[in-house]
Amino acid sequence: MPDTVVSNTQSYRKRALQLIVIFGLVSLFGDIIYEGARSVNGQYLKTLGANAAIVGMIAGLSEFLGYGIRLASGYFADKTRAYWVFTFLGYAMLISVPLLSIAGSWQIVGVFIVMERLGKALRSPARDTIVSQATKQIGTGFGFGIQEAMDQIGAIVGPLIFSVIFLLLGSKDKGAYGYQNGYALMWIPFFILMVCISLAYRNVPDPSVLENAATNKPIPDKLSKVFWLYTVFGFLTTLGFVNFAILGFHFKSKGLLTDAQIPFFYAVAMAIDGIVALAIGKYYDILKRKHKNDNSGLSVLIIIPFFSFFIAIFAFSSNYILAITGICIWGLVMGTHETIMKSAIADITSLRKRGTGYGIFNASYGLAMFFGSALMGFLYDYSIVALIVVSCLVQLCSVPLFILLKREADSVK
Repeated sequence: MPDTVVSNTQSYRKRALQLIVIFGLVSLFGDIIYEGARSVNGQYLKTLGANAAIVGMIAGLSEFLGYGIRLASGYFADKTRAYWVFTFLGYAMLISVPLLSIAGSWQIVGVFIVMERLGKALRSPARDTIVSQATKQIGTGFGFGIQEAMDQIGAIVGPLIFSVIFLLLGSKDKGAYGYQNGYALMWIPFFILMVCISLAYRNVPDPSVLENAATNKPIPDKLSKVFWLYTVFGFLTTLGFVNFAILGFHFKSKGLLTDAQIPFFYAVAMAIDGIVALAIGKYYDILKRKHKNDNSGLSVLIIIPFFSFFIAIFAFSSNYILAITGICIWGLVMGTHETIMKSAIADITSLRKRGTGYGIFNASYGLAMFFGSALMGFLYDYSIVALIVVSCLVQLCSVPLFILLKREADSVK
């Protein structure tokens, strides 16, 4: 009997790891597509005649819809249990990125940018719920860390594709031509990505068996106080977090970085993101085991406001080295955001409410991205100093909330 139990456990862990790795590949190719686009969208909009306020509004609106609609998609994914359907449909909408290659005005580009984020809104709660069930076999922090690290390989390759194109074109690039060539190449990873999703579904059509085999600890279906404090904390820190579209706009406007350098350093930030994801995810799991409390890993969240405080100060300076330092810190914070956000929801919500939990948190996150990005865009046109002050003050305001969150998390056994 013990041998059978061990064999079953190993089988579940193997299937779980396979699912996480396949979804890591899905994220990898997905990030080649949309992170490549995100590294140049701000500059492309400027090339087509948009100003900073328009860039900020498009970035903010797309992020708001991309996160806000997750409230509905997460709820209906839980209600229907059609997690795979939402996942397939959401990833299919990535077709909007290669279609940017035929867009000739900033208005049409804006529509496609929003469409890409809508696809992410459809798939994210469902996909994260599927992956979260597999991570229960190997540790939520480490499991999502693996996915995020693979995700960031794509996030590095995507921007580098644009950097290479700009370098090859050199002085021949007189407008939108280089950007459109880069967008057109995204047809290749798009088709590979859809094949990977099909493979994931064929291998594990019902991922709930992986979580049920890993844990017997019941979690109440009602969303806890820890969840709500976590959501409000995430809102505040994101509100003061600067969108890369604004950073890219700044670097191009001030001539700090060339068209080729901006996506290159975005790729550097993504590399930092991936390394941080694995390290912070592992440390998150260690804290949980050490304190025998699934909420104890939330202590690592203090990293977010602490480092976010310095992003605007460095990135919006006129000094080249400080600007690059700001980009690197931006990548560190993104790695923490992406890994702990997904891991924490998996640990503080029941499976029956997990899609809803991801949806609510991401809707709040998107609302913060919308108001934050729009505000940063308007402040940039008015005063860069005012932008820096507002960003820093918002991060400081999130610290008392972190203290309340930590106390509540520590009190739950």
